Amino acid sequence: MSESMILATTLEELRQARALLENPLGLVPTMGYLHRGHLSLVERARAECASVGVSIFVNPTQFGPKEDLTNYPRNLEGDLKLLEAAGVDLVWMPTPEIVYPPGFQTWVAVEGLTSPLEGAMRPGHFRGVTTVVAKLFNAFQPQKAYFGQKDAQQAAVIRRMTRDLDFPVDITICPTLREADGLAMSSRNTYLNPQERQAATVLFRALSAAKAAYDSGERDAESLRVLMRETIESEPFAKMQYVSCADYDTLEELQTVGDKALLSMAVTLGKTRLIDNFVIGD
Repeated sequence: MSESMILATTLEELRQARALLENPLGLVPTMGYLHRGHLSLVERARAECASVGVSIFVNPTQFGPKEDLTNYPRNLEGDLKLLEAAGVDLVWMPTPEIVYPPGFQTWVAVEGLTSPLEGAMRPGHFRGVTTVVAKLFNAFQPQKAYFGQKDAQQAAVIRRMTRDLDFPVDITICPTLREADGLAMSSRNTYLNPQERQAATVLFRALSAAKAAYDSGERDAESLRVLMRETIESEPFAKMQYVSCADYDTLEELQTVGDKALLSMAVTLGKTRLIDNFVIGD
């Protein structure tokens, strides 16, 4: 571990700094505006790797035309203080022009896994995610990379891309961190007004209801989906986009829950869209 954190902007600066770091390097890709969930990934990387690298990049290609790219919360100074305190060795903060230079026309797309759920709601989103993560893997050359379980479909898609393209990177998915009332930590929670923030616990309540039914022996996937739907519909501030009870690896909707399944949902509260999930039958 280096004495002080190195900051890099250009790819050249990143590569020079990377060459000085001991292996294995653990990479934590972020879009900044860091919270304890991000820091838990950094801590895991710090515990398992000789060096830790973090990227801070609000990736424009994963935002849809009507999504919140310009309003996405940013606090670079605060982020860097947190990362230095957490013992990070190297932070890359590229501009969009560095990641996507003029004339850029190459994309990484995972096909089937990106069709349902978030992929159906946000066309093109995962193409932006997989392209930028592939570029981060090439830029940092990490041995390990750390992602949060809150973005469960993203985690599945990145695992698939890493396998399919033979990236020599071990993907670690870390548990979702939650507020005291169960709300999954997310940079987007800052958009919620007090009433919406109170109502936002409906995601955790809906998932908990389905998990409790599963734990009591319910194996019919549609019954679990109905439970989640009914819980969300009981909250006047919440509008459901989807609920899902799907196979953990393929994300195909299940009829019967067998071994390992993913309960997931997307809900809007006012103008804010939140996602959450539980893994059951693990």
